[in-house]
Amino acid sequence: MSTYEVFMPALSSTMTEGKIVSWVKSPGSKVEKGETVVVVESDKADMDVESFYEGYLAHIIVQAGETAPVGSAIALLAETEAEIETVLAQANAKSDTVLPSEAITSTPGQIADTAVQATPAVESQNATPTHQNGRIVASPRARKLAKELKVNLNTISASGPYGRIVAEDIEAATGKQPVVAPVTQANALHVQTPAPVTQANALHVKTPAPVTPVPVVATVSGQTVPFTTLQNAVVRNMVVSLSVPVYHVGYTITTDGLDKLYKQIKSKGVTMTALLAKAVAVTLQKHPLLNASYSDQGIVYHSSINVAVAVAMDDGGLITPVLQNADTVDLYSLSRNWKSLVERARAKQLQADEYNSGTFTLSNLGMFGVDRFDAILPPGQGAILAIGASRPQLAATADGMFGVQQQMQVNITCDHRIIYGAHAAAFLQDLAKLIETNPQSLTM
Repeated sequence: MSTYEVFMPALSSTMTEGKIVSWVKSPGSKVEKGETVVVVESDKADMDVESFYEGYLAHIIVQAGETAPVGSAIALLAETEAEIETVLAQANAKSDTVLPSEAITSTPGQIADTAVQATPAVESQNATPTHQNGRIVASPRARKLAKELKVNLNTISASGPYGRIVAEDIEAATGKQPVVAPVTQANALHVQTPAPVTQANALHVKTPAPVTPVPVVATVSGQTVPFTTLQNAVVRNMVVSLSVPVYHVGYTITTDGLDKLYKQIKSKGVTMTALLAKAVAVTLQKHPLLNASYSDQGIVYHSSINVAVAVAMDDGGLITPVLQNADTVDLYSLSRNWKSLVERARAKQLQADEYNSGTFTLSNLGMFGVDRFDAILPPGQGAILAIGASRPQLAATADGMFGVQQQMQVNITCDHRIIYGAHAAAFLQDLAKLIETNPQSLTM
């Protein structure tokens, strides 16, 4: 008899845990090699995950809505349909000494350490909770939620497989409505992502099926709302940034010429974001140090100029889609690329290299009317530019008179280990010169 453990795959180099969005296959279903089994949410995208093996899905360890560390078992596959009950029996027998709340975090590769307790009961909406060794079988998330809401698990009707209590049961009992992100499985693409797979028996990943953007969830006063996977990724990155010595340099740029150009080409689909990214990328050609990053071995000069732009997600969190080779791609193509990136980012369909390959970042809060702010340096980059709103200001003109000019404040945050103040000032000076005196060159 052959039993395969399905592991949580590594969908990106920074991913430490993944969240199960939905199971495409249910227990007992036939699984073909290369067939989609589960949809997993990584740090910043939802990915269809397909099986390396042919067999039958015997048991789901990590339910939809729950998270598991990379490399831990999330399901069990049996080689034949006749072996499903045997796999379940072995999993139950070996998990007698393992508490359900410990199952997901145990050492991967051992069924005894990864299988959630289960009995061959028939799944039903109002099933009686299954007891194993005197304990109610419930998911870790359900136990945590029950503790927070002070709910007695003995009073809960189980709707999970094999009489298991899941978080939705707790929410239903307390009147809290669960929010489920719809996932469309039709029209799934079959192009594999470049993310590495680190487990020998892991599932491999292909591009995600189209999904509907998740709406903003209304919160209740006094309620503690857990971080989403994306928000947790942002938290980790921000903590890492605390170890980097940074400084900030501000500069005022007159935007009359840029605003005039934008009005002329806006009807052709050009966005202000693409204009600013193009201007920054062209300027970075003269200042490769600003496009570099720090390493223990020295300064890493990148071979391409990839401008990442911060985008707020509707359901919380932040992502930075990347305009790759922004200095060489023409402005109109850059604008089309940006529109596509934003749409797919909000649908959680970006490939890993479309949000983690940036070499320089823009953060534009000017669209919200913000005058100035300092941005936090992203890990692995040397600088980030914060862009404020363009506003009419009374300023002295070249002929010594006073006039009204459109001006915006930009502040750059730099890694002081590799970029010094004079370098940042020279970059901002050249960026201002390009925007103020020759913005038309951005269209060439």
